[in-house]
Amino acid sequence: MLGKTAGGLFWMFRYLERSENTARLVDAGFRMALTRSDHAEDEWASIIDTASARHDFLAAGGKFDGQSVVNFLLRDPGNPSSVISVTEAARNNARLVRTALTREVWEAVNESWIVLKDVLARPIKETELPEVLGIIRKQSSLVRGATVGTMLRNDIYNFARVGTFVERADNIARILDVKYYVLLPSVTLVGSTLDNVQWETILRSASAERAFRWLYGGEARASTIADFLILDRRMPRSLLYCLRKIAGNLGHLCADYNTRAPSLDMALSMRDDLEDRSIERIMDSGLHEFLLAFIQNNNALAHQVEQDFRFYN
Repeated sequence: MLGKTAGGLFWMFRYLERSENTARLVDAGFRMALTRSDHAEDEWASIIDTASARHDFLAAGGKFDGQSVVNFLLRDPGNPSSVISVTEAARNNARLVRTALTREVWEAVNESWIVLKDVLARPIKETELPEVLGIIRKQSSLVRGATVGTMLRNDIYNFARVGTFVERADNIARILDVKYYVLLPSVTLVGSTLDNVQWETILRSASAERAFRWLYGGEARASTIADFLILDRRMPRSLLYCLRKIAGNLGHLCADYNTRAPSLDMALSMRDDLEDRSIERIMDSGLHEFLLAFIQNNNALAHQVEQDFRFYN
């Protein structure tokens, strides 16, 4: 496979995952702004921080209110990480690798672009926001369903899945870090009602609230939620789950091409390190410090994956 094709697949599915993740972030911000109207500005600021978009947002003259943040993260073509921008980028990459995709996947991506371009063509009223966010998540799910249901489990599929899980791991780590440490005003509030609300919002951001309740009932403690989103092998958005998938897909690629790419060794090392940790050890050493290191290592892994495309020619 040409490196250009591998890169197109990798970024196509990173962009698709980013679109859905952004919708989840905005949904969490919207919920928190409704329940904490006296701190709505802090909530919307945390959403911008989670998206790593503060500099661009302020440079564009944005204010930390719902309308400005929603417009910037969903509709602004000048924001390269907005839903409309990444959906267009995903479609452009899909066109680049059209012959590597099944008809169903291409049609799902193209339909997503058409639908979202129409839905996001005008400012979104507060009353319409939940429906719009649901449409964004639905379009992402349709592409994912077409991919899982119709793609041959070959190198093409593996490049796509690596992109998906690299992006997902980055998003979950940022949600855990920024939502808790930026929005919680003081360490004196740890264990308070506000603290509990923050953690439950994190679960909603990861679409993990129902799954968490199935396993833990009403025990919504910080350490339990962190354990679920970091170390649970069954949770499809946990950090460990993502690393296991990345390592597995890279392993399949190396086997297919009879090579040993450095990115595989990096992924295995990150996976094994996480396998050996307990949530008590992570919390004792500092959750923020752990997540910051994870984000940096995940970014390095993504960069190495792109460098290693040359091994698959």
